[in-house]
Amino acid sequence: MPYLLIGIAGACGALLRYGLSVLLVSEGTSFPWVTLLINYLGCLLLTWLNEKKGPFQSNPALNTAITTGFIGSFTTFSTFSVETITLIHTGQILLALLYLLLSVWGGFAFAWLGAKLASSTTPYAKEGDQ
Repeated sequence: MPYLLIGIAGACGALLRYGLSVLLVSEGTSFPWVTLLINYLGCLLLTWLNEKKGPFQSNPALNTAITTGFIGSFTTFSTFSVETITLIHTGQILLALLYLLLSVWGGFAFAWLGAKLASSTTPYAKEGDQ
């Protein structure tokens, strides 16, 4: 059963990623803004879910489906790496360095934001709590 959930969640994450890349295509720039945004959102969501300790935490299969399946297929580390190499191969060294720095620092910042959002919102009620 966990494999099926991971597969379904993975398909959903991949479809959302593709949909955003079509919807938010950056015309007139070689900078991969859409991949950067998707990775930022993935960092925020994964950290928020990890910190929040919501109802999915008590269900390991659902937790794995969301984190490994959905977020794993939604974020794009391999695409990030290929796009960085492409920028370098096309002579856009400064743009590649900017992308690298924005991805690493921005990913950390969005993960930090996810942790802050998780700690500042109302915790989920546990079963049996009134």
